[in-house]
Amino acid sequence: MMSDRSAQAIIDLHMHSTVSDGTDTPAGLLNRVRDLGLKYFALTDHDDVKGSRMIRGLLKEGDPVFITGCEFSCRDEEGKYHILGYGFDPDSEAIRQIMDTCHRLRFDKVRGRMEMLQKEFGFHFPSEEIDALYALDNPGKPHIGNLMVKLGYAKSINDAIANFIGKVHYRSMYIRPEEAISSILAGGGIPVLAHPSYGSGDELILGEEMDERVQKLISFGLQGIEAYYSGFTARLRQANLDLAAKYSLYVTAGSDYHGKNKMVVLGDTGLPDYSEWAEGLYRFLNDVRQ
Repeated sequence: MMSDRSAQAIIDLHMHSTVSDGTDTPAGLLNRVRDLGLKYFALTDHDDVKGSRMIRGLLKEGDPVFITGCEFSCRDEEGKYHILGYGFDPDSEAIRQIMDTCHRLRFDKVRGRMEMLQKEFGFHFPSEEIDALYALDNPGKPHIGNLMVKLGYAKSINDAIANFIGKVHYRSMYIRPEEAISSILAGGGIPVLAHPSYGSGDELILGEEMDERVQKLISFGLQGIEAYYSGFTARLRQANLDLAAKYSLYVTAGSDYHGKNKMVVLGDTGLPDYSEWAEGLYRFLNDVRQ
């Protein structure tokens, strides 16, 4: 029987590259996936499939099975949600439109946060640094944090986000979860709720609240939940597996690897041995377009 660690490293369907807020290039990430010996993987950059296109162009015979993916940040009256999309057609009109909207909102958030950091903390960001930030595919909090460290305004990226970026009084705009789900479905993909037990910041969603949240998302067309996740305890993992079984949802497994921007190990998903995989994971791998 394989070890827990080798079992976990078979599948990883949640990771980020430099196209969003990771530190590995898509090509570098593919090499890491090869070295680790993953059998299935997906790149789920925020609001973009540029990295997925790059990886598809680099795949060779014998490489792991690659699934096109993306992660959408959403909010409604009850809080934040991260919706993963898998196996969709990146050229579909629905996907192009939702990504255009997300990109616009993302740049609006970056501009707003930079302005509020200047206003509330007196930080000065040189124009050439701001131009470089806006030239990125998908700038976000980690990029602002790294710039703050570079300029001496924070000790680390975690310090920047926790004590400065997260403290500014700026109300970010997001797409709604039903928008992300409907767009993924229209593009022929499978919508999945990422790390279901985690909401905004340190918020932990459990029990009846979690059940009601999932029911609402199912009414929009949600088809799966990320029950195997690097940040889950055994208890949280089982609660999400039970929820998936209750509503006959697909199950996915992801580490949420960001390279040096997060202390997460590629392939660390909490997967047990083959024989103990949730039935919903087998169904997902069988049904998702690869």
